[in-house]
Amino acid sequence: MKNKEIQEKRMKEYFIQATKSILKGEGLKSISVRNIADQAGYSYATLYNYFKDVNDLIFLCVNDFQEECKLFVISKTKKTPKGLDRIKDTVFAYISYFVEYPGIFDLFYLARVGDFGNKQTTINVISNSLDDVCESEWNYCISRNLLPIEKLDSFKNQLKYAVIGLLLLYLNRRTPDSYSEFMDQANFQIDNILGLNNSNRTSTSIKNEN
Repeated sequence: MKNKEIQEKRMKEYFIQATKSILKGEGLKSISVRNIADQAGYSYATLYNYFKDVNDLIFLCVNDFQEECKLFVISKTKKTPKGLDRIKDTVFAYISYFVEYPGIFDLFYLARVGDFGNKQTTINVISNSLDDVCESEWNYCISRNLLPIEKLDSFKNQLKYAVIGLLLLYLNRRTPDSYSEFMDQANFQIDNILGLNNSNRTSTSIKNEN
């Protein structure tokens, strides 16, 4: 790799990391060319040498956050046996990631389509975020006849809407007002959707966190 290419890659990474830091700490509302440049330690004019606009940076951050979320989930669920319990712990770990980083939740689920410059690829990453994280476990359960394949889309959609709704109320309205009650509600909803109706079966991945 030539020195010029190395320098360009390094400079892009400075701006990407600066954008991710602002998104994690303050959320999308604080994203601007000047704020990103200040965080990166360069002038805002320099940013335009490497990116078309802020939307290009946001697109890269969304992809990075999705990969980061997947690695976070894997680290939390690697000891859980495969099957329905692994799906449940995967969903709990996904919830835990956004509780830890509410600014990323705002980016994924509260930003308007126009905030991404109407980039369909970015929108698709967000729309399929939970499905992507759970994909290998869904495939395992289907291959072992643990779930009926004809109901797979229904399970996915119910989980997606339940998870987003629970996080939206908890992170932005503090409803319920305690983390333990929030997790109890999440546990109940996930059990109902997956048919794990024994209320004593609580996820092991994050029940003792926060």
